[in-house]
Amino acid sequence: MGIYIEAISLYILLFLSGSITQISGTAADFSAAAGIIKILLYIVPSLALILYLALKTQKPENGILKPGKKDLLSGLITFPCLVITGFIMAFLPSFFNKTAIQITLVVPSSVMGWVILCLVSVLSAYLEESYFRFYILSKRKEFNLSKTSALTLSVLLFSICHIYMGPWGFFNAVISGTFLGFMFLRYNSLHGIAIAHGLYNIAVYVIYALVN
Repeated sequence: MGIYIEAISLYILLFLSGSITQISGTAADFSAAAGIIKILLYIVPSLALILYLALKTQKPENGILKPGKKDLLSGLITFPCLVITGFIMAFLPSFFNKTAIQITLVVPSSVMGWVILCLVSVLSAYLEESYFRFYILSKRKEFNLSKTSALTLSVLLFSICHIYMGPWGFFNAVISGTFLGFMFLRYNSLHGIAIAHGLYNIAVYVIYALVN
């Protein structure tokens, strides 16, 4: 029971609370200083806590945390799949005569701002992958879950965090979360899927900036 309390507490404090604020949040000018503060006071401490809790009772299996060819391979496969899924989910509502919820992104107006945004995007992806894939899936034995059940739990928690993006954003999270979980289990790769996830986040901002 203790492991479930730990997992739920991490989820609510580090992810769910932030998703709730985004539902009613309003756009503001991007601030490089705010990005640095977010990195130092939220992302890095949260990432350190998750990795500590994930590793305190076990050693990483099959060199998951050791960079290698598996990360390059998984990243090269994951990134285009995330982009394709994102594009399909962005345009799919038009085929049903429905309009997807428009998410207003705040893009930087300076080179330094873009540098900080890219850093935030990659580190945020590492944070999400460390919890939803590495923590949940690697500790499945402690949860008394099979691979399939652990993957289902991972996808469910990941998708709920993206429900503020509307039904199509939720479905996108379901599909991408399933694929990311599968890639993690298949290649025992954290770095590959995290970097691919981060590059996808950056690509979304770049495309948004170009079309708006």
